[in-house]
Amino acid sequence: MSGAHPRWRALLVPGIAALAALVLLLRLGTWQLERRAWKEGLIETLTQRLIAPPTDLPSRLDWDRLNADAMEFHRVAFRAELLPDQEALVYTAGSALRSDVSGPGYWVFTPARLADGGLIVVNRGFVPEGRQDPNSRAAGQVRGVTDVVGAMRWPEPRRLFAPAEDPQRNLWFVRDHVAIAAAKNWGPVAPFFVDQEAPSPPGGLPRVGKLAPNLPNNHLQYALTWYGLALVLVVIFPIWAVSREPRGDRRNAHEA
Repeated sequence: MSGAHPRWRALLVPGIAALAALVLLLRLGTWQLERRAWKEGLIETLTQRLIAPPTDLPSRLDWDRLNADAMEFHRVAFRAELLPDQEALVYTAGSALRSDVSGPGYWVFTPARLADGGLIVVNRGFVPEGRQDPNSRAAGQVRGVTDVVGAMRWPEPRRLFAPAEDPQRNLWFVRDHVAIAAAKNWGPVAPFFVDQEAPSPPGGLPRVGKLAPNLPNNHLQYALTWYGLALVLVVIFPIWAVSREPRGDRRNAHEA
């Protein structure tokens, strides 16, 4: 019996490591199931908001009280004067909400003046690489009062590796219309911008389109992977532990 203690002590550290790994794998699997439920809820919320009929734009007096989580992706309809000569370009490599958009290309952000003087930024749609110059799409430089239909959006956070903005080239890499407005001296703007879905401009550029959720949801596969690895660990570790025991000791223990 005294010889068994050193062997068990030798398995203590690997056993603790294996137990910690098992707990981690199970937690990762559970976390992926939680993410799957969250993603399904998000897709359902987006779907319901994006198929609802458009409503009037919130009153300018209420802008500062709007809740982004509650209002983002709500469809609105309003009349405003577009100011295309002040547009800004935001680089994109594609969109999870616009299946018709694939990069490289640019979102065209344009200020629009409401009848009460308020300023709203409109994402007028997508232009592909090579069509940045407004002169290359002059037919789509709509001026004057326009009836716009689109979805309300709030500024996106800066990604970790997003390049720095280049105002000299009129180029941005984050859809933060507030920062764009400040850099271009547009003046105070609404806390939200609007992704335009209609009308489509003459010439087809910028390319507008209705948003639709097309978010990847692979969390069940990831959960099964983590749980599968946990199962492998449960099977493999006892086999490995037995293999560490000297053959003679295993035979003696069996005969006893």
